[in-house]
Amino acid sequence: MLSREEQQEIEAELTHYPYKRGACIEALKIVQRHRGWVSDESLHDLAPLLEMSVHELDNVATFYNLIFRQPVGEHVILLCDSVSCWLMGYEQIRAQLQQELGIGMGQTTEDGRFTLLPMPCLGDCDHAPALMIDEELHHDLDGEKVTRLLGQYD
Repeated sequence: MLSREEQQEIEAELTHYPYKRGACIEALKIVQRHRGWVSDESLHDLAPLLEMSVHELDNVATFYNLIFRQPVGEHVILLCDSVSCWLMGYEQIRAQLQQELGIGMGQTTEDGRFTLLPMPCLGDCDHAPALMIDEELHHDLDGEKVTRLLGQYD
């Protein structure tokens, strides 16, 4: 069941769209911001409010790669794997993150603090390699920067 706060935020968002379904991505982001991810139950609660079927809403949620359909860690690391990042050291950064966190791509640390996910492009190609932790972009990465970044979350 949607919380009162979630429902109020979604209803406020609906005022910006001529059709309720137009607010579906924003509504999914609101639920995710409150819960950390979007469960099947959340889809069932949202669909009638947006005048959509659960299947239609799930199609949007699974297409949009920043909507998490399964639990993620407290901090989500999105590692850019675009061509620019590959050329500028993606593989070394990926290996270092996996080693320091003790997880593979698509996994969450045992303590639930970090989830490591690939991202097709963060749009920071002139400063590759890049990653985003939560909503903060970090670029021109090297091994030392990655260690410092992770240390900020201790």
